[in-house]
Amino acid sequence: MPKSISLTKRAYLAGFLDGDGSVYVRLKPNKTYRFGYQVALYIVLFQSQKEQSLFEKVCSMINLGHMRKRNDGISEYIIQRIDAIKIFIPMVMPYVILKRRQLNLLSKIIKERETISTKNDFLKLMAMIDQFRDLNYSKRRIKRTLTP
Repeated sequence: MPKSISLTKRAYLAGFLDGDGSVYVRLKPNKTYRFGYQVALYIVLFQSQKEQSLFEKVCSMINLGHMRKRNDGISEYIIQRIDAIKIFIPMVMPYVILKRRQLNLLSKIIKERETISTKNDFLKLMAMIDQFRDLNYSKRRIKRTLTP
């Protein structure tokens, strides 16, 4: 859980997310899940590893995710636990500009995900996730269907 973050720092984090961040949802095929897919939600900040110590300082303000160093020289700060995402979204929402629609849709997906009880409910969620991919200009669009 992040410590108290000033409004200025929240605005900074929102700007960082807008410029060097990504908000997305993936459906991962997984037969152990009720409808055959795992819903994976992500908020990710990116930065060159050349600025690793400064990036770690920025991410320590958030303290809701984990750091990953990629082989291409980029570091990622990944927020993927739903409870952490629920804390992060309202923290930056008043200040985010470019990723506002993604954060709004992510919030709706989280709420919808919590109420799924039927196959039709899950199909509605899948349609919402497809909207999300459209917002992010996905290059790899996959048409998914539920097996009976």
